[in-house]
Amino acid sequence: MEPLYQQTHKQVHEVQSHMGRLETADKQSLHLVENEIQASIDQIFSQLERLEILSSKEPPNKRQNAKLRVDQLKYDVQHLQTALRNFQHRRYAREQQERQREELLSRTFTTNGTQKKILDIANMLGLSNTVMRLIEKRAFQDKYFMIGGMLFTCVVMFLVVQYLT
Repeated sequence: MEPLYQQTHKQVHEVQSHMGRLETADKQSLHLVENEIQASIDQIFSQLERLEILSSKEPPNKRQNAKLRVDQLKYDVQHLQTALRNFQHRRYAREQQERQREELLSRTFTTNGTQKKILDIANMLGLSNTVMRLIEKRAFQDKYFMIGGMLFTCVVMFLVVQYLT
């Protein structure tokens, strides 16, 4: 049992050192490192199963100590597994945020483009040119009403502040 325990213990420490490589790995080798770590963890779990069987076959005076050592290794490996999953989750969330950011940056937010799309849709629906010109004129007038309303609101707020102070 002792050689298998030592080998498994050594593998646990190797996996811990590989976990440090995850943070510094580039995007191309990141998946390879993750797969390598996961394969090592799976191998350690299979060795732990064998160690549990062997520890139950130890003499009674050594059995308790052997089971404690195997349980400690199992606890360490479970934490490594959790750390790997957390890293993968953070990486996935970061990649998703990057994709969403790129998608937002690739969009164009222009009112002219929107207005052109509306006019194209209106043409498809068969609205006459006269009606479309009236819509454009109304949109132009609405813009001035909005600007005038904003200026009026600012003047009123300024006068209220002057009056109250």
